[in-house]
Order: sequence, then C-alpha cells, then structure tokens
Amino acid sequence: MSKIRVLPEQLANRIAAGEVVERPASVVKELIENSLDAGATRIEIEIEGGGTRLIRVIDNGEGMDEDDVLLCLERHGTSKITADQDLEAISSLGFRGEAIPSISSVSRMTITSRHQSAELGTTATLNYGKLHKVHETGCTRGTIIEIHNLFGNTPARRKFLRTKRTELGHIDEVVKNYGLAAPEVSFILRIDGRQTLNLDSNQNLAQRLAAILHYSGSFIQIKYSEPSSSLPRVSGYLVPPDQPIKGSARIKILVNGRSVKDRMLTHGVAEGLRGFLMKGHNPAGLIHLHLDPAEVDVNVHPTKQEVRFRRSRDIHQLIVQAIQQGIRGYQQTLKNSFFTSPSTKSTESEPYRKPYSSAPSIQPQKVFPTLEKKAHTSSTSSQPIAQPATSEPVPPPSQQRQEPETPIPQTVFAEQRRQGHGLKVIGQYDNLYIFCQSSDGLVVIDQHAAHERLLFEKLKQQFLQGSIARQTLLFPETVELSIADIQKVEQYSDEIDKMGFTVREFGGSSYVISAVPALGNHLAPAELFLDILEQFGSSGSGKRKGSLLEDILASIACKAAVKAGDSLPTEEIEALLHNMAKADLFSHCPHGRPVLKQFSAGEIKKWFHRS
Repeated sequence: MSKIRVLPEQLANRIAAGEVVERPASVVKELIENSLDAGATRIEIEIEGGGTRLIRVIDNGEGMDEDDVLLCLERHGTSKITADQDLEAISSLGFRGEAIPSISSVSRMTITSRHQSAELGTTATLNYGKLHKVHETGCTRGTIIEIHNLFGNTPARRKFLRTKRTELGHIDEVVKNYGLAAPEVSFILRIDGRQTLNLDSNQNLAQRLAAILHYSGSFIQIKYSEPSSSLPRVSGYLVPPDQPIKGSARIKILVNGRSVKDRMLTHGVAEGLRGFLMKGHNPAGLIHLHLDPAEVDVNVHPTKQEVRFRRSRDIHQLIVQAIQQGIRGYQQTLKNSFFTSPSTKSTESEPYRKPYSSAPSIQPQKVFPTLEKKAHTSSTSSQPIAQPATSEPVPPPSQQRQEPETPIPQTVFAEQRRQGHGLKVIGQYDNLYIFCQSSDGLVVIDQHAAHERLLFEKLKQQFLQGSIARQTLLFPETVELSIADIQKVEQYSDEIDKMGFTVREFGGSSYVISAVPALGNHLAPAELFLDILEQFGSSGSGKRKGSLLEDILASIACKAAVKAGDSLPTEEIEALLHNMAKADLFSHCPHGRPVLKQFSAGEIKKWFHRS
C-alpha cells in the first residue's frame, strides 16, 4: 500500500491557515488587501473579543456575483493572476487565492456581496470550511465578510494568542499601515462597538501620518527618483530627528502600496539619517518605495510581509540618497528659520507649519571655514547668505492659527546682517551655551556640538578629496605600539595617511609621528593617534568601512572642537555663527545631538503669563 497520499481539501486548508492566519490581525490584513484590490474607497473594520469573537470587514468595492462568491471559496481561486508570466510582475495585494479558504477553515464565515451592476446580492455561510448555505439577499453594493469564532476548531492555536490588548494593537497597526498605503481610501475601525480610528479620505498623506503618529509638527519631506527615469523612486515623510514622538513610533515601510517589514530598507533609512539620529533612537515616519513590479518578488513569504529585491544593494543606496537629500532640504529650511534677517524672511500667512521639503538635488559638500582655537585669529565674511526657496505647506491636523507676533525692530539686526548670520549675540551661559536673539525669539546653541559638526564636515570633505590637511610637528613624537596596533598600521596605512597622520617605523615596536591633522594640532599627537587605532579595531564587529571612517573623523572633530567650559570671546562666537550660517549641514553634531534650539517670543511670553 502506498505511503504517499493526497490530503483532503479541508485538511490542506487548515495547514495553509497555519501559515496565513497567524493571529486575528492576519485575517484583517488579508481582507483589507482584498477590499483594496476590489477598488474600495471606504473600508469599515469591526472587531469584538480581540478578534476571536468577530471580525467584520465592510467595503464598497466592485463586489461579486454568485459564481464568484462560490469560486473565491476554492483554494487558489483568484482573479489577480492568469498565467505564469503574471507572477513575474505582481501589482495586486492579494493574488494567491489562499486567504478566504484558509480563514474559513478555522472559523465560521459569512460572505455577503453584491456586484455594482446587480440588483441583488449573494450570501454564503461556511462552518469551518464546509459550505452550509448560499442564497440571494438584498444588500448594499460591495462586500461584507464576517469571521466568527476564529480558531474555534483549533483551541491549541487560540491558546497561543497573546492578551486581548496585544492582539488589538496588532489589528490597529495593520489598519494604520494600509491607511497610509491608500490615503485616498477612508478607513474606520470599531472595537467592541466603539470607534477607535477614523481616517478620512479628505486628509492628505501628511495629515493622515500626523494623526496616526499623534504628531503636530512639520515633517521632512522625502521625494527622490533617479534622473534617468520615474522608477524607482522614493517618497514619504520623516519626523525631524530632534522632535519627540509619543509612544513607540517606528518607521513605516511601503513597497508599491504594500506594507512590509524589511531590515534592509529600515537600515537604509537609518544610514541616511547617520549623524542626525542619536544612538538608541529610532527614525519615525513613512517611506514609500515605488519600483517596477518585476524588480521585486512579493511571493517569498506566506503572509506577504517580506519581499525580495533583484538589486537589493542598489535599492539600499537609493533609500540612503533619498533620506540624505531630504535632510539637506531640512537643513536649508532651518537655515532660513535661524539665520536670515527679518528683511529677507517671507511673511507666513498659512495657519499650518511648512514641511521641510527635499532639496532639488544632492550637491557636493563645501569646504567650510572652521573656527580656530583661541590661539588663532578668527575671521568673518561680509557676503550675504543665499536664501533657498521655501516649500509648499502641508497642513498637519490639530494645528491652530497663531496670532502674528510683533517683529523685533530692524535696528537690532543691523550689525549682525553685516556678519552674515542675522543673530544678535547675547552671551555665553555656563561657558557651554551661546544665547542669541533672532527675529523670532531666543536661540540657544551648544558651542561644542556646533563646532564639532563644522569640523567634521570639513574633515570629511578633505578626506573625500584625497587627504586631510596636516601639520608637521616641530618635535616628532615616538610611540610604542602593540602587535595588534602594528597590524592595524600596516592594514590601514592608506586611510591613516589620508587622515593627516605621517607615521613611520622607527625600529622594533616604536613608531614616529611627524605630522597630525591640522585641525588637531593642539592635541597630544600620541593620544590622538592611539585613539584612532583603537577605533580601527572596531571594524571586526561587521561595521561598514565607510561608517567606520566617518566615526573616526567624528572622533577627531570631537577632540578638536571647543569644549564645554571654554570661554569664547565675542569674535570667536561671531565666527562660529558665521560658519554655521554658511554650512550645508549644521543642526546636529556627528553623533546626533542637536546643536541649537529656538524659543519663540510667544513661548517666552507664555512662561511669564504675558499676553
């Protein structure tokens, strides 16, 4: 007797359900995808008992006639693909035809659907995969699917579900993700008869994202595509890295309208924010990757939550470039906000804040003048700063119109406009923070973080150009190196030379340092060099070489920058502000700490209860 036998259809569906239906949120996801594929513009989701007692999804899509209702109950019954070549470029969300039969095999299901051109609809009732009754019925156009007693015939599966609160959290996340994927569709979520979410189609994407994240500020707008074609392209909005977000908000990733979890894309976002996001902090917002369906395989995971790219390295780099361009646009907007004088600042009549839009293109970084240490003379420029164009307003919800504040007299800024930064220096606090008066209020600057960013950008630019400017030591310094350090010197000799160090072997384990980076000429040469060697040792942890080199340059900049406790004369403060106003990137130090903070005149008046 043969050992191989074909499983009964009902048993096969239950096995498939074990892959497709992980939890109630999986059911909601599959049904929402079907509704979107049907062209629905309004989707209502009703949940009871954490999703195990009832899941009801109502849409106004094209609906089905009686034949289609019966066919959708068959395993692999689908209208989305018809031939082998369709699998090479899948553009629909649901295409396997496994969802409905798999879900019905572990629940009591009722499908009520009416085609847009039909007078009557059809109702089909199933009990754990077995068709119980089919009949005509009067109903609205579209489809209603009800799932009762989920996992009722598999109590072991139900036992492995988390708490009701956890399962509802997963359902809420699914609805929000597809609410962002389809901003033109209205989504309503009701839990135990109470409406908990209402995403109206009148909202634009930025407003919808702000509502989902409970965020009322401006976004960094991401809009990037290859110059040669419209695909692939990246769009979305990011919360500025220095803005707090309530709860555990994370970056949401969409690929061709499909919500996915992809470590490579998430890493690309974090890499693009490198130097602006503090360690341990996560990016928040939405990134939508649009590309040719033939370039992505969405059929690699039973629940379609993971995808595979044909050119994953290129896609990763595309994400990084898109985020970096968005950050540059964000910096330009901040530059307008902090460093322009009232005469050049445009009057804002919109009741909403403007988003930080992407810069038109990624430009090579400039070599910025650096603030020298106190032993050197600082110089300033009288050239005005070019003003970048402001972006179109995207109105976040719940932001109220504020009364315009009385502008500070132009005379306050007469001297500062000559300096090119438009700020009036008030003084230092605690020999760490620089207080300045702007046209909008009070600006507080962390002198160490600000100088560190400027030095880092200059070092990075020099490194990319071939070599960092070096300072020859009048008295070369000898250091004794361990065997491990000697190996690093030999392995990274080119990088060490490009960083501005001139090091030669002196005999045995002794090496002579005869030149150091010019920006660090006031530091102990041996200490600086050994610190660099120690960081080269971290490459064994799997860190990319480019990231490692940036970390080392950031370390040099940190050591060379003015320190907390350094008292700066007025001319050095002016030089620092002047260089910040000219820099492309200035708002965060290379380790992600914010450089400056502005307190508006309205906020200060509110502190003291002044109208």
